[in-house]
Amino acid sequence: MPIVDVMEGDVFKALADPTRRRIIDELTERNGQTLFELCARLATKHQLTSSRQAVSQHLGVLEDAGLIVTRRESRYKFHELDIEPLRLVMRRWLDPHRTETS
Repeated sequence: MPIVDVMEGDVFKALADPTRRRIIDELTERNGQTLFELCARLATKHQLTSSRQAVSQHLGVLEDAGLIVTRRESRYKFHELDIEPLRLVMRRWLDPHRTETS
């Protein structure tokens, strides 16, 4: 299986969960949030009462798929959206000049 197909599978699997899509929505609206901030926004805006551990696990899946990157500043870990994996998987349908090997 080509590496591109494996990456696509990871991205689509990560996006299959509605909570992870909400996390991406929140990072799209305001990038660079901590776990605490994301939990608060998910609870207040989306009535999602997932535990911090559950949200942390969702963030791990998104990070494994390359959709978010984290950076640490002292005690805080900030989560930032990386849309490049989305661009790569969507190129299949959006780039009419794409060849099968790219």
